[in-house]
Amino acid sequence: MSSSPIHDSSVGTLERKARLKKTSAYYAAFIALGLATAYLGPTLPGLARHIHTTIQQISSLFVASSLGYLLGSMLGGRLYDRVPGHPLLVSVVLISAAVMAVIPIVPLLWVLAIILFVQGIASGMLDVGINTLLVWVHRDEMGPFMNGLHFFFGIGTFLSPIIIAQAVLITGDIYWAFWSLAIIMLPSVILLARQPSPKPIVATETAPLRPALPLLIVLLALFDFCYVGSEVSFGGWIFSYATRMHLAPDAVAAYLTSGFWGAFTLGRLLSIPLATKFPARRVLFVDIFIALAGLLIIQLLPGSYGALWIGVTMVGFGMASIFPTVIGLAESFMTLTSGVTSWLFVGSSLGGMAMPWMIGQLIDPVGPHVAMLIISVGLALDLALLIVMTSYVSQLELKRALD
Repeated sequence: MSSSPIHDSSVGTLERKARLKKTSAYYAAFIALGLATAYLGPTLPGLARHIHTTIQQISSLFVASSLGYLLGSMLGGRLYDRVPGHPLLVSVVLISAAVMAVIPIVPLLWVLAIILFVQGIASGMLDVGINTLLVWVHRDEMGPFMNGLHFFFGIGTFLSPIIIAQAVLITGDIYWAFWSLAIIMLPSVILLARQPSPKPIVATETAPLRPALPLLIVLLALFDFCYVGSEVSFGGWIFSYATRMHLAPDAVAAYLTSGFWGAFTLGRLLSIPLATKFPARRVLFVDIFIALAGLLIIQLLPGSYGALWIGVTMVGFGMASIFPTVIGLAESFMTLTSGVTSWLFVGSSLGGMAMPWMIGQLIDPVGPHVAMLIISVGLALDLALLIVMTSYVSQLELKRALD
C-alpha cells in the first residue's frame, strides 16, 4: 500500500526540521571556531609582553597553531567517515575552550606553542567535521547553507577582537579576554550534544558517488593554501601593521581588526542569496579582484588612515565568500567525503602556517609593508590558479556533455 500525500508531507516536514536543527548547531559551533581564529592577532603584543619575548619570536605561534590544524584536518578526514560526528565535535569544542582559558596564564613561549598546537588540532577537526557533516545533511542543496555556515564563522571572527578590546579596556590586561572567549564557546556544545549525527553519503542506484578527481583536488588544495594563508595573514597582522605604521594605537587597531572581520561577515551574509544565482567561478573572480583592489589602495596610500579603513573593508568583503564557494565548486564535481575534504584543509593549514610565519620573520628587518606585499602575491597566485581550474572544469563539463 502506498503512503498518503499527507503522510509524505508530514515526514518531509519533520526531516526538514531535523536538518535545520543540526544546521543551527553547526552554525553555533562555527561561531566558536571564529572566536578561536581571530584572537591571536590582537593579543599577540600582549602575549609577547606576558612571556617577555619579541614579535618575531612569538610569530612562531602561527606555525604551532597551523601545524596542529594540519594534523587535526588529517585526523578529521579519517575519523568522520568512521565514527559518529557529533560526539567528536563536542570533544574538540571543549578542548578548544579549555585551551583558550589556559593561554593567558602560560609563562613560557615553548609551552604556549604546545598549547596552541593542541588548539590547532581541535580547530582543524572542527573545521573539517562541520563542513563535511553539513554537506551530508543538505547534499545537493547545500550551497546557501554552506555560505550561511561561513557567515557564522565571520560572526565569531568579528566579535573576537571586540571582546578582546573591551576586556583589555576594562581590566587592563588580556586574562579576561581569553576567559570570556572560552565561556562564549560553550553553548554550541549543548546544541551539538542534543542532535543525532548525520550518516555519511553512500552510493545508490539512482545517486552513485562521484569519484574524486586527483588533479582538481591538488589545484583546490593549492588554491586554499594561498587563500587561507592570505586571510590568516591579513587578520593576524593588520593589527601590527597599523600600529607599526603609526596609523593607530593598540585599542583602535583592535577595532580595525574587527572592521576587517565585520566586512568579511557582511560579505558572507550577502553571499548566501548570491550562491543560488551566480556560478561559483564568476563569484570567485569578482571576490579576488575586490580583495586585490583593497590591498592596492592600502599600498598606494600607506600613510592614510582613511585609505587603510577603505582597504581593510574591501579586503574583508572580497575574501568573504571565497572559501565556501570553493567547497561548493568542488562538491559540484565530486562527492565530498571527509577524506576528500581533509585534503582541501591540509592545503589551508599549510598556507595558514607558512604565510603568517614568513611575515613575522620579515616585518622587523624589512618593514610592516611586507605584510601587504606577501598577501597580495598570495591572492594573485589564487587568481592564476582559478584560471587554470576554470579551464580544467570547462573541459570536464564538455566531456560530460559529450558522454
